[in-house]
Amino acid sequence: MPLIAVVGATGTGKSALALDIAEQLIGDGRSVEIVNADASQLYRGMDIGTAKLAPGERRGIRHHLFDVLEVTEEASVARYQTEARAVITGIRERGAVPILVGGSGLYVSAVVYDFRFPGTDAALRARLEAELSERGPGLLHQRLKALDANAAERIGSQNGRRLVRALEIIEITGEPHAASLPDEPVEWMPLAMVGLTLDRADLVPRLDARVQQMWADGMLAEVETLIPLGIERGVTASRAIGYAQALAQLRGEIDEAEAIDQTQALTRRYARRQVSWFKRYPNTTWIGATDAARVASAMRAVGDRR
Repeated sequence: MPLIAVVGATGTGKSALALDIAEQLIGDGRSVEIVNADASQLYRGMDIGTAKLAPGERRGIRHHLFDVLEVTEEASVARYQTEARAVITGIRERGAVPILVGGSGLYVSAVVYDFRFPGTDAALRARLEAELSERGPGLLHQRLKALDANAAERIGSQNGRRLVRALEIIEITGEPHAASLPDEPVEWMPLAMVGLTLDRADLVPRLDARVQQMWADGMLAEVETLIPLGIERGVTASRAIGYAQALAQLRGEIDEAEAIDQTQALTRRYARRQVSWFKRYPNTTWIGATDAARVASAMRAVGDRR
């Protein structure tokens, strides 16, 4: 059996499809375990804003790499690659089928493809981070846009941490940031990648409603419980979509309507980037998110790679 990866934009139902595929395989006598590839779901206590499945919603299927980071820790895709591959190798050694599911494109790609990360330079990183702190992400984004417009578009103007890393890679390697990404990816192991797609006219209302529901479900209360745990000091967690806006609301910098509106806009933008990211890879079977036969289509895709 190949490694199965379920990918696509946020709000398309990746977790549900992964569980449905798992149940189909279990019905065929297979053992299945699911591995998280959503960067925000790595964080303990960040549940509502990441649409994380509660343990009771996991249908008795073993899940990995949820709740493995404190909100003060910085998420690292290089570290994730090592840990996720170790987990997947262990699943296969137990005779089970691994299903990787998530929408963090770089995290998925780092696992499923022969993806190697450029090194780091502590002094260079410190200089760029100091510049980010003093002058904000806008100038770094403009600099990256001049050096690598594609990377600047993909990262966006507000993700300071990734802007710093992209500029660091360019200075170290002398090449565009995109040169470190595989244009013709080589699979790490046999792979069946299934992508969920939904017309933007249908996806946007779904995303907007989802954000509204996050606040109705207690987003502010969740973030309040994370403040004593240090989320405001967390380089990654404090900037996560929805969490940054909830923190701003709690500080009185914006009201609830503004927090929801900003989160909706950022979520829509993030979904566009996810679609662009996953579309660049070959051999992905794309399935309509609302297709009644999506599970059967996914199972055929898996069968074709056996």
